[in-house]
Amino acid sequence: MTRKGKRIKFLKGEKILIFLIILFGILSPIITVSSKSILSRSNIELEKVKKQVEKQENINESLEMQVDELASLSNIQDIAKEYGLSYNNDNIIVIK
Repeated sequence: MTRKGKRIKFLKGEKILIFLIILFGILSPIITVSSKSILSRSNIELEKVKKQVEKQENINESLEMQVDELASLSNIQDIAKEYGLSYNNDNIIVIK
């Protein structure tokens, strides 16, 4: 006696459904890893930009301090004396 195995026959809709389930099972981990990779890359770029902003803020702060130092009254008076200028309070006009 030869015995033939029973073969299960699927309907066309069932075949499509099984195919979609298998496809989803294969693609979901790939998509997850890919999206996490993109997120990681974006975070690295964000940190680089934050460091650049922080560096530029430090440079700006340093330059502001230099401007304040150069614009100080004592510095202006020293430079004025160097060039032979004098401070005369009567020549100052205050506009309101």
